[in-house]
Amino acid sequence: MNAGRVDRIRARLEAEFAPVALDIVDDSAKHAGHAGARDGKGHFNVHIVSERFKGTKPLERHRMVYAALGELMRTDIHALQVVALSPEHQGNEES
Repeated sequence: MNAGRVDRIRARLEAEFAPVALDIVDDSAKHAGHAGARDGKGHFNVHIVSERFKGTKPLERHRMVYAALGELMRTDIHALQVVALSPEHQGNEES
C-alpha cells in the first residue's frame, strides 16, 4: 500500500467536499502486473458522502470526484471505483 497516495487522495477529497464519511481503499496489490500498475499507478476504491452531492446524479458526482483529484488521475491513479452519495442517500448505494 502506498500511504502517501491515499493521503493525497484524502486531502483533495476532504478539501473539496468536506465529507461526512470518507473511506479510501488501496487495492493496488490485487492488480500487480496489470496495465497501469506496471507504470506505478494505483487502483483505489473511494466511498464518499457529502452534502455537495445533494441534487446531483451519479455520473455528475463521479465527474466531481475526478475533477477534485485533478492531476492525480494522470500521475498516481490508474483505476478508481467511486461510490459518491449525499447524506440522504447514504445506505442506498444505488442513488
